[in-house]
Amino acid sequence: MNQVGIDSTAFRKALLKWYRAEGRRLPWRETDDPYAILVSEFMLQQTQVVTAIPYYHRWLERFPTVDALAAASMQDLLALWQGLGLYRRAHNLQRCARMVVEKWGGVFPRSVEELRALPGVGRYTAGAVASFAYNLPAPVVDGNVARVLSRLLNLQEPVDTPVGQAILWDAAERIAQCDQPRLINNALMELGAIVCKARNPACGRCPVRRACRAVDPETLPRKRPQPPTQTRVERYWWFYDGARVLLEQRQASARWAGLWTLPILDADSPAGLTTFVSLRHHIMRFLVDLQLVRGDHASLPEPPGSSQRWQPVAALGELPMPTPHRRVIGLALAAETPGCDLR
Repeated sequence: MNQVGIDSTAFRKALLKWYRAEGRRLPWRETDDPYAILVSEFMLQQTQVVTAIPYYHRWLERFPTVDALAAASMQDLLALWQGLGLYRRAHNLQRCARMVVEKWGGVFPRSVEELRALPGVGRYTAGAVASFAYNLPAPVVDGNVARVLSRLLNLQEPVDTPVGQAILWDAAERIAQCDQPRLINNALMELGAIVCKARNPACGRCPVRRACRAVDPETLPRKRPQPPTQTRVERYWWFYDGARVLLEQRQASARWAGLWTLPILDADSPAGLTTFVSLRHHIMRFLVDLQLVRGDHASLPEPPGSSQRWQPVAALGELPMPTPHRRVIGLALAAETPGCDLR
């Protein structure tokens, strides 16, 4: 059987026929609004589709336009994002909205170059907005597309190297040069999501298997060896008066900017402090050991203007808070008051 080229009409025709019949109906595929598409792309970064969908709907109900997002308060923003994690995405999304409003009068730019000037927008996201909103022949290479292309090409170069990236983007560019780039890019991503999976790819169901050169698909894509996981200890104060917990709101320049967390235990705090409750969680390549040290709330004043506040336990669920802190507070409250658990 003759092999089909990835930039051929036959390849695109087979892929689109399959996509029209088998592709999932996702809410961001039902719109060409660049703002809604940008929201979906930010939410889908390191977040599963099934998790992102309800957040996407709630977000657009609360902030239906780029102007509404630009004018939103930080607390409203973070409260709505709560649970998705990686809160820098929410900050960057609002920075994008404000830039679009201030620089372009609320109208999104169309070119990939201008889109890449937006905060937190890289080559993939810019290409996704240009392609999905404006039907421009811009390439997109996310994790799913990288897997599909590496197998189609039988790419032996690690995909997380400059050479590997250049090969993938060149292939995606060639595929996108057609009259339906919006559909072809969505189809390529969908193929990676539901057929060309990382484990147990359904090669027999693949609509473009005639174009595939992979000998052992599950070994692709190749990646460089990852550094070992490192353990990091983070210590925080636990001040609890039976009805309230002392929290602090992180500053704009800090990690978890704008969120409420437990107060950080400084390095120069007294030695010999005993851990009251601990929780382990992963952040990127770090295994974080989050430890709480019990403090004497009577010795801790609340000066005017301080970022620290006593928060009623009953109101904690309404505060935007990193998931690890919400979980460890739940553990601490359960230890203090059996039957009370915010996790």
